[in-house]
Amino acid sequence: MQVEVDRPKCVASGQCVLLAPDVFDQDDDGIVELLTAAPGPEHHDDVRESAAVCPAAAIQLTEG
Repeated sequence: MQVEVDRPKCVASGQCVLLAPDVFDQDDDGIVELLTAAPGPEHHDDVRESAAVCPAAAIQLTEG
């Protein structure tokens, strides 16, 4: 799995950080920061859920 974030689209809801804190963080303005673009398999379910609930659709996943 590869993860990309579109920081300009981020609305700082923080759902990604709550669901996958080992993969996502937020800067001082609340905008998403990607901690790892290739999370381990143990994080895949949480990352998928983060992408699904992101209100700005700022998280893109490439599986495989």
